[in-house]
Amino acid sequence: MSTEPEQRQLIAQRIREARQLAGLSQGQVAKLMGMHRPTVSEIEAGNRRVTADEITRFAEIFDVSTAYLLGEAPDRLAMDDPKLQLAARELAKLSPDALDGLLRALAAVRTDGDDESKG
Repeated sequence: MSTEPEQRQLIAQRIREARQLAGLSQGQVAKLMGMHRPTVSEIEAGNRRVTADEITRFAEIFDVSTAYLLGEAPDRLAMDDPKLQLAARELAKLSPDALDGLLRALAAVRTDGDDESKG
């Protein structure tokens, strides 16, 4: 069983990762949630507790389960997940050069998202 600060950090990390994977900025999420952007930043930093209603709303916005955001579900997709299968089929269609370019772009986006979450 994890302690409350550890649980809060796990939830914060999952919310941040889910937001980034959804391709949304903190500002966009704040608007959808009816919050100020600094509030989203505080949540993602683990400095603010998240209510049950907020967890539910985040899950809806990011198209993930509440169990995932709460750290009760694995952080990896199951091999039989339809989204994973679709992504694998689409990636298989790319040329090696196109795949390399996509991976570089994803790495750049992830780095940019990390910078944004600190500000």
